[in-house]
Amino acid sequence: MDRAGNKHSIITIVICFLIAVIEGIDIQAAGIAAVGIRESFGLDSSQLGIFFSVGILGLLPGALIGGRYADRIGRKMVLIGAVAIFAVFTLCTVWVNSFYMLLLVRFLAGAGLGAAMPNLIALVSEAVSSENRGRAVGLMYCGMPIGAILVSLLAAYDVSGHWQTVFYVGGIVPLLVLPLMIKFLPESREFLQTRFQDKSITRIESSFKNLFRNNYAGQTLLLWASYFFTLMVVYIMLSWLPSLFMELGFSRQQGSLAQVFFQMGAALGTVVLGILIDRWNKAYVIILMYIGILAGLFSLNGAGSLTAMYAAAALMGTFTIGGQGVLYAFGSIVYPTEIRATGVGSAAAVGRIGAMLGPAIAGQLLAMGSGATGVISAAIPGIIISALLMLLVIRKLHQAQ
Repeated sequence: MDRAGNKHSIITIVICFLIAVIEGIDIQAAGIAAVGIRESFGLDSSQLGIFFSVGILGLLPGALIGGRYADRIGRKMVLIGAVAIFAVFTLCTVWVNSFYMLLLVRFLAGAGLGAAMPNLIALVSEAVSSENRGRAVGLMYCGMPIGAILVSLLAAYDVSGHWQTVFYVGGIVPLLVLPLMIKFLPESREFLQTRFQDKSITRIESSFKNLFRNNYAGQTLLLWASYFFTLMVVYIMLSWLPSLFMELGFSRQQGSLAQVFFQMGAALGTVVLGILIDRWNKAYVIILMYIGILAGLFSLNGAGSLTAMYAAAALMGTFTIGGQGVLYAFGSIVYPTEIRATGVGSAAAVGRIGAMLGPAIAGQLLAMGSGATGVISAAIPGIIISALLMLLVIRKLHQAQ
């Protein structure tokens, strides 16, 4: 790659990394602010659960719409709009004065964030050569756990005690990044080349249908199902890990620290697994990733000491969040340029359905008296199914080549 190409790649990855950090801030924001929001709005546990879910719900239409329009009008323009929407409605969270308005702004902020993710993946994967895509997506996606760690530390050392602080940060930071995006973020060269080469705009406009044409149907359905089950387990861990620690007899502070270890493992996992998917046989990386998740689940169930529990939390973070980065990188490999953002966006949207259902199912299992061990054990079949589905995707890719 020439010098201009290297500069293009670095700028794209750095700016997309910053946006991933912002997503990481948002993932932790609702949980960190939960106690203050409950007191401020007088919410019961059921209403608080709806507040958690509505932000994830917003990600679903955001990912679908953001991915589709990115393949029609460009990755950069849609990403700028998505970040602006997210920033404005995250700030609005501070100023609303009713429960229903709170739900509305969280849904809209989630929609902005959902629209951003397929564009981040498309921009980063198209900014580098095909043999470096996994590494580039991994480097970008490690911004998510880093953002989650930063906001957790902010909450730990915030002397003001105001729940609004985390939403001020979550809204102002993307507003500061927007001018950088407008001035410095380059549009995807692959996208521009595709638009020049393919004058048939109807092909791009009907891109959802294209996910089920030209031998993509089987890969699309398998990818959707794998994202669904994997993100179900990821969000059970993101939502319930501190509570599961308390169920097992540890303190609230120890449960919160477990989340930090989880995110530290996640930051490592996204980079290392991203590099491996470029260098190793993809089937081996997928197998390693799911074996790692299963090892983490068994470790959480079997650990007897606090140190062992922290190690298990770090192991889970490495392979669940790191594995999510692998899935996104892999999705960018499955689809060609003209439907890449739509393909990854639709798979991410289906995954978000699993993300919404997972925490709710875990809550029901706990309410039925299954305990933390029951919740962790219930996640194991989903991971085994996901692994088998991803191996089928790889097999179909090899058959198509």
